[in-house]
Amino acid sequence: MLGAHGLNLLGDFYGESIMPYIFAVTIPYTAITIIFIVLATAIGAFVRKRSRDKCLRDFERNMVTLEETSGKAIWGKLRVENTGLEFIYPAKHKDEEGHDEASYILYKYEYPKIGAVIRFHDELSERNKKEREKELKRTYHPGLWRRGKRRFLNVLRTVRDSVAEVVNLLISQAKKATPAGKMLTSQDKYVSQMKQELMGSVGTSFEPLLERYIGHKVVLELIKGDKIFEYCGVLKEYTAEFVEIMDVNYKIKEDQPARTADLVVLRKYGVVRHLAE
Repeated sequence: MLGAHGLNLLGDFYGESIMPYIFAVTIPYTAITIIFIVLATAIGAFVRKRSRDKCLRDFERNMVTLEETSGKAIWGKLRVENTGLEFIYPAKHKDEEGHDEASYILYKYEYPKIGAVIRFHDELSERNKKEREKELKRTYHPGLWRRGKRRFLNVLRTVRDSVAEVVNLLISQAKKATPAGKMLTSQDKYVSQMKQELMGSVGTSFEPLLERYIGHKVVLELIKGDKIFEYCGVLKEYTAEFVEIMDVNYKIKEDQPARTADLVVLRKYGVVRHLAE
């Protein structure tokens, strides 16, 4: 092995220092671009997967009923994506025109059609029943650790703008460095894309009026047609679009018996009106 002194002697022999050629590594511009495209795509896919609505995500892989504002009801196992919902039927069936159907897809732009997404307790598998019971126990009057974790996440959501400024400052400072700065500047399009994906994933749905009642029994007012119904249950979660209530007595039609269920409803139709304890 040659030490630094040995390398300098070789440089003197050839009349110039060879140190820059030993340590300088040139990465082709095309390779750098490909790396940033792959990173931007991977980060975007991860963020989009994580950006699915939290209320809807709680019902994923459970048998649920979609009650539309038109009165139409769909029953199936729920799959949640950031672009919409899919209700997978237990078995194929034919529609009125004789076509085989295996699922029902509701796209995100169709969410205003959602009257309620209902998870009836007696329609769950034994495994899902146990998971739901555990979640209900954790949700109702949550412990110190769960409340502390939620407060911390809410702090992150409320300081989103400050975080964005810090990220912009770090990137601008990095661009002044060499050679990393030149690399970031040349790939500014993909750096901006990754930054937007990351910052867009930070929710801004913090609602002080609802936050204090998380884990408590509340009364939900739900608009169905020209009527308003009240349901008492445990407030589990809320997002910018939805609110999730657990352990309510619910019936889709007025002539049916009420059954234990969990609900996810649009906040434009469902309002938490009272504390119930």
